[in-house]
Amino acid sequence: MTDLPPAPFPLDALPSDQPVPALAGLRRRVPVARQDRRERLRATFGPVARLWHAARRRIRSGLRIARARPVLPVLALCAVPALAAAQAWGPDMALFRIGNAVGVIGGETAIEPMPFEQAGQSFPGSAFYYLAPDAAAGQPLADGAHWEGDSFAGPAARALRAGGTALDRTRALTCLTQAIYYEAASEPDAGQRAVAQVVLNRVAHPAYPKTVCGVVYQGAERTTGCQFTFTCDGALARVPNRLFWQRAETVARAALAGFVYAPVGLSTHYHTIAVHPYWADSLSYVGTIGAHRFYRFGGPAGAPATFNVAAYRGGEPVAAPPPRAAGLTSPDATLDPLAIERAYAQGYNAAQAAALAPVNTVPMSRIGGFGAPPANHPAPAYAPALQARGGDALYTAQTLPEGQGVRPEYAGSGQWIARPGS
Repeated sequence: MTDLPPAPFPLDALPSDQPVPALAGLRRRVPVARQDRRERLRATFGPVARLWHAARRRIRSGLRIARARPVLPVLALCAVPALAAAQAWGPDMALFRIGNAVGVIGGETAIEPMPFEQAGQSFPGSAFYYLAPDAAAGQPLADGAHWEGDSFAGPAARALRAGGTALDRTRALTCLTQAIYYEAASEPDAGQRAVAQVVLNRVAHPAYPKTVCGVVYQGAERTTGCQFTFTCDGALARVPNRLFWQRAETVARAALAGFVYAPVGLSTHYHTIAVHPYWADSLSYVGTIGAHRFYRFGGPAGAPATFNVAAYRGGEPVAAPPPRAAGLTSPDATLDPLAIERAYAQGYNAAQAAALAPVNTVPMSRIGGFGAPPANHPAPAYAPALQARGGDALYTAQTLPEGQGVRPEYAGSGQWIARPGS
């Protein structure tokens, strides 16, 4: 058996319950500082040394713990801070302080802010998150704010699944990813899904194009009036971050596969909480997610029956802004959300009025009765054989009772008994 490595300190440094005469005489001759240090060493390393020598005796007696030999010194040294008393280290305790603990203030440890919580140490786009006190738990961030599991008032949209050719699906995925990335790259998953749902809601609405790219780049041919700001403010010139782009693409792929984000319902408009567009007070407010407030049409324009997801048939244009048209410097009046809402309300009211209008009924006796065809319908041309047998008279019910007119008890058939609303 090979010899074990020597002990990290001599045996004569062990503390003893009985005073040693030689050491007692030595204590009278050494300075007080050295004596105090030796006492600290005894209190610190004494238990560890006894464990060390006990382990050596067990190894030499034949116990099969040879593999533990190189580990025991390391374990002994690592156990020193745990066995030592805190006051025994004195000023050296600074070596074992927690990294962010800068000192003790009023009996409590003062914690230094983490690097990302200090000015100048955070990366662009990062945000600070802190644990709220228990008293403030459950308070919303803003009026109408909702989270992933909450549901807003109003019906949810129906699932829209991308169709068409492979090129159509690729273009739709690209355009929807662009909208999510440039409009909500720093938003949580709920905010990105809400933006994707607004785009698909517009695809299903008759007032907007029937393609994803058409909705995203609608109005971009004008110097002002684009429906999504990034399509005409130069944001597309910036190279996207790969990580954030892949995250936005994941959300877009799920939305085009039929995922419906129900909390935004049938919303077709949104804006950041930093602005207040003119139409915000007129449309129906749905809720706030992250940094965006969402709205839907009121009245017939926002009714669930108005949205038709089956209208999507592919035919996606190029996933890029259309060329700028000369002379188009003002917004398109047909894209005004308030004008769209008013037009649908007027059309609905006109249809309702037409449905309630009186119906001009014509007595059956004026259209030839049951026995003869109407006067404005000429008799068909029969074959010579049928014409010789009587022609049209063969197919006229001349033998029915009252065949040439309407019986008096049925003369008012088809007329109103009582006019609705009268």
